[in-house]
Amino acid sequence: MELHLWLSLVVICILGALSPGPSLALVIKNTLNGGVQQGYATAISHGLGVALYAAITATGIGLLIVQSPLLFTAIKYAGAAFLLYLGIKSLMSKQKSMQFSQQATALDPSINGWRDGFLIAFLNPKLAIFFLALFSQFVEPNAGWQQKGIMTATVGIIDMLWYVIIAFTISRGPILDKLKANSHIVDKVTGSFLILLAARVVWT
Repeated sequence: MELHLWLSLVVICILGALSPGPSLALVIKNTLNGGVQQGYATAISHGLGVALYAAITATGIGLLIVQSPLLFTAIKYAGAAFLLYLGIKSLMSKQKSMQFSQQATALDPSINGWRDGFLIAFLNPKLAIFFLALFSQFVEPNAGWQQKGIMTATVGIIDMLWYVIIAFTISRGPILDKLKANSHIVDKVTGSFLILLAARVVWT
């Protein structure tokens, strides 16, 4: 793969990772409530989920997902259900922290960053559309597995590093203290945002 094409891919992937969405909200929530290790787990597993979608698309299976209304709809509704679950869980944790204020700083053992990060990426069929549109600009008809592998790794690593940086940043000193002091607000905003996204997925 030529260097200038790869650099163009890098820029597009960085811009895509920087855009706010449910993944960012989830990384922040899991870091705040589960600790930095769960934040890292969410970031890494999200990157793996994105890379898996990129690999599926690069090999042509992504086109099948997009062209199969039943499969696409099934994945879409599964993703909406998962967003709804996370949103309700955030709102419930807010109520719990109000009832047990003495344990507000305790980490939530129910948080599973490896599961949450991967599923919120993999249960997003719009990634297939995004990668089909993106890879069609870079993958040559006779591209070998090396080029596809480089593209897949580039997408996954950039996504992973961005969310690792987010988890690391918000877990440092004053930022973490301020977030913990307002954890009920963070949970309320995150939960509401995820529920609204779930509704948007269903109605679009």
